[in-house]
Amino acid sequence: MIELKGVAKSFGSLRAVDGIDLNVHRGELFGLIGRNGAGKSTLFQLMLGLIAADAGQVSINGERAGGPRFRAVKRRLGYLPENVVLYDNLTGIETLRFFARLKGVDTAECAPLLEQVGLTHAAARKVREYSKGMKQRLGFAQALLGDPPLLFLDEPTNGLDPEGIREFYRTLRARQEDGTTIVITSHILAEIQQRVDRLAILHSGRIRAMGSVQTLRAQTDLPLWFEVVAHSSDTDPIASALRRAPFDKVTTNDRRVAFQCPRNAKMAAIAALAPLTDRIADLQIQEPSLEDVFLGWMGASA
Repeated sequence: MIELKGVAKSFGSLRAVDGIDLNVHRGELFGLIGRNGAGKSTLFQLMLGLIAADAGQVSINGERAGGPRFRAVKRRLGYLPENVVLYDNLTGIETLRFFARLKGVDTAECAPLLEQVGLTHAAARKVREYSKGMKQRLGFAQALLGDPPLLFLDEPTNGLDPEGIREFYRTLRARQEDGTTIVITSHILAEIQQRVDRLAILHSGRIRAMGSVQTLRAQTDLPLWFEVVAHSSDTDPIASALRRAPFDKVTTNDRRVAFQCPRNAKMAAIAALAPLTDRIADLQIQEPSLEDVFLGWMGASA
């Protein structure tokens, strides 16, 4: 659905995007993460055809950005910018009808979309009376107008409460199941960790790493954390067994023994604990979070 080859963009002396190659598959939920200034927003604008690349090629659904047929492709894209700007003097339903006309979409879609994003009760209220989260919901409804085959969502949960975030991702999942391709950026990495199919880590305008969360975990080779819960407060036999093995940071607290384990020593850790199963009430293994993975790659880039 999206193909970038050697794409570069500069603003004066700033190289915002520096030779990016990227493919996003049809029906994929793809994440873009990076520090502020990494090039995420510029990359979005390039893929949306809002700005032109200095070098390389951007293609959306087989059409080259800037080509003679790209205008028709661009009209079918859904986009939610990081900072939603709406007309304060319009009501919610008037706002959605305004954008529907711009997109050439039947205005009959507007009321059902307001219901989908939880704004039916505020349809007749002026946007100036909306909270930040309500404006974000209205912006999301605008992006969904016309059932776009490709959605670009820049920090889409900004201002949403936990219930709103859950409903937002439920809607995204339903759209994805219907074949929609979704590209999303977020600084809240815990939100997207279990939801994206693949993601790219951007650093200084370049893709530093790309793949599924599990693939990136393996590539960073970050350790696992084990926590053992003993039947009693006598955890010395468990801790002693672990200290004889190649594990690190073994700590005890009441009935709990925690330790760090290299990824390739996972089975060795389980084998070390196996003779002590009569002393163990529970065992938890924690993978590195996406935040850990991101910071690991950023440390490698420093």
